[in-house]
Amino acid sequence: MSDPKDALLDAALIHVPFDGWSRSTFKAAIADTEIDETVARAVCPRGGVDLAVAYHKRGDAQMIEALKSEDMSPLRYRDKIARAVQLRLEVVTDKETVRRGTTLFSLPQYAPDGAKLIWGTADAIWTALGDTSDDVNWYTKRATLSGVYSATVLFWLGDTSEGDSATWAFLDRRIDDVMQIEKVKAQVRKSPTLSALLAGPNWLLGQIKAPQRFSDGGTPGAWTSPRD
Repeated sequence: MSDPKDALLDAALIHVPFDGWSRSTFKAAIADTEIDETVARAVCPRGGVDLAVAYHKRGDAQMIEALKSEDMSPLRYRDKIARAVQLRLEVVTDKETVRRGTTLFSLPQYAPDGAKLIWGTADAIWTALGDTSDDVNWYTKRATLSGVYSATVLFWLGDTSEGDSATWAFLDRRIDDVMQIEKVKAQVRKSPTLSALLAGPNWLLGQIKAPQRFSDGGTPGAWTSPRD
């Protein structure tokens, strides 16, 4: 049996451009798939909101698969990051689904979900590119990329240039801005005076460690598709 959430999401996508990630879309997806409403409510307690979350996570998974087939070896690290962000946006087949999701997650009650999803995308990119940081840099890398990704998505939603070329130029500028910050940080570390002044804060930051990763499998309340 296929995953009911995947089936609901597939059915919902044709309705989202017109009705958003709404109750109406969720009901239409149930009707289209003929999935029992009890099951649908079990896998998506918040209806369309949970489908919007699933849609974003599906995009992350598609990006990771696309990255596996990319030869990144000739690229600089900043170019690898840019390419990953580009792939994440290229897996989207209809900008309106993302625009509707952006509107949904801008609402105060769903803003935490939106922030978590953006952070998850940044984490997926860094992890796929082999990031091994286990200190405060784990957080700063993802926080910085979250900002770059968010700004790029907003620009991309309004981009009408051929092949979204204006978006990729915008993305390159944002990453260049970040690289300038990294250059300044490197200069500070090389300065004996500034290094001495920041010894205390640096020691404190050095105590921060990246979170351990746990499997999502088997957690209470998680849906597991029945096996034949």
